[in-house]
Amino acid sequence: MAASPTDAAIAVTRLGLGARPGEIDRVAADPRGWAVAQIRRDGAPQPTGDFTPSEQRMAEFLAYQTSQAQSRTDGATGDAAEPTAAATRQARQAERRDITEDTAQAFLARARLGAETERGFAERWALFWANALTVSAVRFSSGAFIDQYEREAIRPNVFGRFEDLAIAAEQHPAMLLYLDQVRSAGPDSRAGTRRKVGLNENLAREMLELHTVGADAGYTQADVTELARALTGWSTPGRQDPQGARQSARQIEVGRNGFVFRANIHEPGGRTVLGKTYPQAGKAQGEAILRDLARHPATAKRLSRRIAAHFVSDTPPERLVARLEAAWTESDGDLTQVARALVEAPETWTPQLAKIKTPYEFIISTHRTLNSRPERILPLRQALVTMGQPPFAAPSPEGWPDTAADWAGPDALVKRLNWAQSAAAVARLSDVDAAAADALGDRLSERTRLAVARAESRTEALTLLLMSPELQRR
Repeated sequence: MAASPTDAAIAVTRLGLGARPGEIDRVAADPRGWAVAQIRRDGAPQPTGDFTPSEQRMAEFLAYQTSQAQSRTDGATGDAAEPTAAATRQARQAERRDITEDTAQAFLARARLGAETERGFAERWALFWANALTVSAVRFSSGAFIDQYEREAIRPNVFGRFEDLAIAAEQHPAMLLYLDQVRSAGPDSRAGTRRKVGLNENLAREMLELHTVGADAGYTQADVTELARALTGWSTPGRQDPQGARQSARQIEVGRNGFVFRANIHEPGGRTVLGKTYPQAGKAQGEAILRDLARHPATAKRLSRRIAAHFVSDTPPERLVARLEAAWTESDGDLTQVARALVEAPETWTPQLAKIKTPYEFIISTHRTLNSRPERILPLRQALVTMGQPPFAAPSPEGWPDTAADWAGPDALVKRLNWAQSAAAVARLSDVDAAAADALGDRLSERTRLAVARAESRTEALTLLLMSPELQRR
């Protein structure tokens, strides 16, 4: 299909994160090819800079937990006034600050990637899946691993099979800690018969409701409980665990990225979920159920609609949803084929500005317009907190909302305007007219062009550009 004059602008502003100077011209010859070329089996781009793998982060996290436990012991025995207790408390606080600051710097690295990447579609695709399979830093324990989660579980798998992405996400320490799976134990397991322990159904419930088939699939509370029983044993390393890759005495099997399976807390017996029975198979029992959920037609239907709603419209065209669902089903959940179907669908290329940007998308697209990048975490964090989208901190397992109703209220727009004015005042940009043409191409309306051209100052002109419908929406 021949590209229209607006297709290049649609490609980098709707499928991507916004246009950098000259980018629209660079992709104009083949906008669809620009997006398709980013669909790679090795996944989405990774932020640059220092990175702490999950195994190392787990050691730091367990050290923090050890010092925290020691502090509680000192307080209970009346030793809190001793100098050693004060030193322990200070060390614990320093360990927590180090982990928190490392997570903050990881978010800054991710924002810099968004501001500078040439693979805008792959980055948006990765952000979509990180939100669809949300882990949030609203809890310190999960927030400590959220950068590792995106780098190890999400980004490498976003152009592979969905079932592999789901397994990597659900078994990552960030998810296991966020949804309390580490607290779940089978009442009839070897450990459960010796001490009072019980199921925690959080991971099982969100796996069914949000991550795979959804409520419309007709699962029951019994399915949630059965899945929770199958998942018992999925856990993370503990402070008292012995060292070694496999500890037969404690029945601990070590997997990837800090995942461990604890056979002594796995609920014995077969499990029945959505009418299918799975025999007792330890760790593999939960994996088999999750793979079937990932392949379920209801999963294809629900997530295809969510993809269409994210990329194209809050009320996506039914033909687009059907195309994505067909690609998903025919390829057995190959996200490479689903991404290709999105890029190749004519409904993706309609000129209407149907999606409002989230605060994060607005800030990143502004940096791309200005050919700049976030330099410090503090102002970036403050801007996102003010606009209602704190770094790495989705309010619930549902992830960040994705509709105009959630982000375009009067108070929200005032906060965007205040930030736009501040950004415009310090921007190193001399020709706002050229910046407008670079950022929007054929999507630049005559009304916005004239408003920018007639502004009384460079700051006013740039503010008008940043707050224009064309830059607020995609």
